[in-house]
Amino acid sequence: MTTLRLTAAAALLLACFAVPASADAPSGQHKEKVLHMFLSTSETGLDPAVASDLASLSLLENLFDPLLRYDYLARPVKLAANTVTELPRIEDGGKTYTFRLRPGIYFSDDPAFKGKKREVTAADYVYSLKRLYDPALKSPWAYMFEGKLLGDAALKDKFSYDTQIPGLQAVDKYTLRIRLAEPDNNFLYYLAIPASGVVAREVVEAYPGQAGNHPVGTGPFMIGDWKRSDRIVLLANPNSSAVFHATPGADPVDKQIDAALEGQRLPRVDRVEVKIAEEFQGRMLGFLNGEYDYIEQVPESMTDMVIKDGKLKPELAKRGMQLYRFPVLQTYYMWMNMENPLIGGYGKDKVALRRAISMAYNNAEDIALLKKGMATKADSPLPQDAIGYDPNYRSPVPYDPALANALLDKFGYDQRDPDGFRRAPNGQPLTLTMHSEATVGGRLRDELWRKCLNSIGLRVVFKSDKKTEIIKASRLGKVMMFESNWVADFPDGDNFYQLLYGPNAGRANYARFNLPAYNERYEKARALPDGPERKKLYFEMNQLIHAYNPWVPLTHVLSADIRQPWLKNYKRHPVEFTNWRYLDVDVAERERTTHSE
Repeated sequence: MTTLRLTAAAALLLACFAVPASADAPSGQHKEKVLHMFLSTSETGLDPAVASDLASLSLLENLFDPLLRYDYLARPVKLAANTVTELPRIEDGGKTYTFRLRPGIYFSDDPAFKGKKREVTAADYVYSLKRLYDPALKSPWAYMFEGKLLGDAALKDKFSYDTQIPGLQAVDKYTLRIRLAEPDNNFLYYLAIPASGVVAREVVEAYPGQAGNHPVGTGPFMIGDWKRSDRIVLLANPNSSAVFHATPGADPVDKQIDAALEGQRLPRVDRVEVKIAEEFQGRMLGFLNGEYDYIEQVPESMTDMVIKDGKLKPELAKRGMQLYRFPVLQTYYMWMNMENPLIGGYGKDKVALRRAISMAYNNAEDIALLKKGMATKADSPLPQDAIGYDPNYRSPVPYDPALANALLDKFGYDQRDPDGFRRAPNGQPLTLTMHSEATVGGRLRDELWRKCLNSIGLRVVFKSDKKTEIIKASRLGKVMMFESNWVADFPDGDNFYQLLYGPNAGRANYARFNLPAYNERYEKARALPDGPERKKLYFEMNQLIHAYNPWVPLTHVLSADIRQPWLKNYKRHPVEFTNWRYLDVDVAERERTTHSE
């Protein structure tokens, strides 16, 4: 899911929570404030333990509360207290974390609570984190905790929510103690992701197997109307206890936001109306017509509609719109299934096939024509600003179709069909199947790949589907090739290199790459802080990726973001997916602007 940033220093600020802005307005004087948003893909479900797609995560972080969040304004990024009174007390050489919950945090109302207000306790966080181990859920986030919490083998051996482990204890109603088997430099980041959000056991048990259809959290918003894969309405949560505190930098915009929000109750709007807008053109036209309050990552094919000579077009600037450029902590890559009988495997012939595919990819054409210059070449999994990024690393695999052709000839792919396409070394027809999104953008990318692969004599067919369906099939190992992108869950290189870690196959490791030499280095690097020793391991892991080619690294995005003039407090965060809780709307300005157009 997108881009990440800096410093693992955990200096935090307190985010106490309260009621929505509308509660401050006298009856009859308040004009409802509505944010109009879109998501580019459909949500899969709203269970924090299960969902991992960008759309669902964007919603989850507004509905559920992890222990920690990120400071909205601090750069480099730093963590902040969320449902706890302060950052945890860390003892035992980084293996013991003690959190003190803020009293008075309540779940949104649900029939499962039988008419009573339900306060959050430390036991709720114990239950919520245990859900990541539940084998029935197959949580894609389990890898962050498995083998790390002290005694958690008991949850793996015979899972039960009633099994007590020393690594996860509710000391009293408001005190949570987490113990690790070994120190983990990124552990606090794990406690700020949507998957760590607190849920109530009564709710989960009231809707067996359907928790993702009944999201009941403590976040600043709660679910309102929900028409799957079409429209979602979030309502300001009257039980929210959030109050804004942040650490502004020297940027005048930061200071302005801080002055507007400091000490204010969150959220600042009454509702968020979210539409699913999968087609690029629909998103862009909707924004230009005032249907959406901002657009992030202007689609590459739509750039010429809004940007000229690197600036917002004058007619849009006159309407009060503002353009922001944002280096996203996001990596685009095309992965190949290492268990697929046609393209997978570690033998020389299969390595040669994947290497040739990588060498056929025309990165310059992709960036210039499809991304409209709003991207940089990906030489490794890490984007700029991720902790551990090496600005001097360059991929040893060049764009070189001639060399790719020679490589295929050498390793047995020299036989051709009558139509000129290569056969497999055993003489059988060779047809690659690449999944793609059923969108205009997906079709444009299909044509780029068709051109690249045909240039080295490889036949490819494309199977279009919704991205959510492709992800489901990918986790089951049923997809041969697909372009994905990863948006950072936390600002450290570990979050990207785990995408190729063998034990994560069936989760985020869609390529199902499982190389002992890579796994060993990843495990060593995971235990180290950022520094020369870890960077050396990252270099070696990059070399192994380029040696076996489970991926074709594609691009890192430079996002063009535009906001409407009536939207207040907008600042894109490097790690969090949305900033909806902080945003405000000048209703009068919206009415003036839209009526004058």
